[in-house]
Amino acid sequence: MPRDTDIPHLHRALIPLAALYSAVVTVRNKLFDRKILPVEEFPIPVISVGNLTVGGTGKTPHIEWLTAWLSQRYRIAILSRGYRRKSKGFHLADENSTAALIGDEPYQMHRKFPHVTIAVDANRREGIKRLLALDPTLQVILLDDAHQHRYVRPTFSIVLSDYNRPIYADYPLPAGRLREPMQGVRRADAVIISKCPCKFSPEQYAEEAALLQYDPTRIFVSSIIYGSPQRFTDKHSKPLPYIARNGHVFIFTGIADPSHLQRHIGQYYPDATLLAYPDHHDFTPSEIDDLVRRINKAPQPSAIITTEKDAARLYGMNLPAAITDRLYVIPLVITVQPRHDGIMLQQLITNAIEQKLKG
Repeated sequence: MPRDTDIPHLHRALIPLAALYSAVVTVRNKLFDRKILPVEEFPIPVISVGNLTVGGTGKTPHIEWLTAWLSQRYRIAILSRGYRRKSKGFHLADENSTAALIGDEPYQMHRKFPHVTIAVDANRREGIKRLLALDPTLQVILLDDAHQHRYVRPTFSIVLSDYNRPIYADYPLPAGRLREPMQGVRRADAVIISKCPCKFSPEQYAEEAALLQYDPTRIFVSSIIYGSPQRFTDKHSKPLPYIARNGHVFIFTGIADPSHLQRHIGQYYPDATLLAYPDHHDFTPSEIDDLVRRINKAPQPSAIITTEKDAARLYGMNLPAAITDRLYVIPLVITVQPRHDGIMLQQLITNAIEQKLKG
């Protein structure tokens, strides 16, 4: 039986427009399939991580998961478009980079993996060429949010589907959040069901495959693990239950779907105040002032929790002490569940990389 889903954004009155949108996207995909529109393949492995929906599936944590283990074996680079950055063209992350220059998610990854080459370019073909020209020793390139960028043929493609907001329960834009019809998942070499709160049984893999109309042996499941919040000023960790004992917690965030974070924090602070803004939101001075006013009225001791992605944008702001003294950044990592049949996503990716490197 299909599980309950959480998709409050559906606008069924817009389904006729969604049908028109789907038709246009389908024609575009057929132009690529029939090689009428050009597709470029590169001499080194390119791993694409994307989705069919507009945000909220956890691409960045999965890119970080890939980076953590692939960078131990290969010389890798990450290429993103740098969504909502204030710059244009190709930019390489360095010590002068900011979230405004390269985007909040690339900046977040740059701070976590300073040893990894990270660049942004909306034109992925040109971005890959620039990376290879800058460092001919690169062995693997990770493409962030590139499933619809079909001008590049990836060596291995991963599509994410939120466990609580699955692809098969959604509609194409503007009625829902699908960037393309569900059939687009068939281009992927693997599908990850992200943000899963439970261990999948063999029956659940089969059910998910039937609903997605996808190969059950290529479906994987990942879960989110939150770490102890770290102080914004010095990264000192403190267990979540102790950051505001007998006080109040504010969740200050601009991400696509804060519900998972809210549920996690709500285990310890059921009355926590959620201050949610749109995804990639640039916080304004008036919003910071509003947060200060709320803090001053709240039961003490109070604390503010934000995400790593939000922190990437907050680092460039001149925050008052009333905030920095209370601000904690909650880290998260993903874990990919082992399958019942022993098939491992890491091994599939490694096989694809090694085959490509051997030519």
